[in-house]
Amino acid sequence: SDVKSWDDMKLLTVAINRLHKWALPGLLCIGDAAHAMSPMGGVGVNLAVQDAVATANLLAAKLQRGAPTESELDAVQARREFPVKMTQRMQVIGQDNIVAMALKPGGQPLKAPLPLRIVTAVPWLQGITARFLGLGVRPEHVHSPVAGG
Repeated sequence: SDVKSWDDMKLLTVAINRLHKWALPGLLCIGDAAHAMSPMGGVGVNLAVQDAVATANLLAAKLQRGAPTESELDAVQARREFPVKMTQRMQVIGQDNIVAMALKPGGQPLKAPLPLRIVTAVPWLQGITARFLGLGVRPEHVHSPVAGG
């Protein structure tokens, strides 16, 4: 259906948070269940997939033998929490600086922050930025013997 008025619009609630503890006996939360990401940078799905790969690497063999212990489940959080915290921090910085400027009243033209202008002007910085957005702080690769990696 068509949008006929502002009443047809819904606001997106943006949350950046994470669970204090990702696992309990018999339960492991990863991805959005463990940490809500801002849509800024479009990296939430990357982190979720990386969480899943780390989980497979750490737990696949253990799952074949039975239920992992709580400490084995906690190993996933120990591996993935730092990249999540770093990415969330970058999102908060982006929101505080870029989005806040866009919402500032006054009608003045937007000017990119100096760090963004530098990244745009220097080709090798563009590559580093793209790599960070695409792969994240701690890229994960399948290496579980159960997965054949």
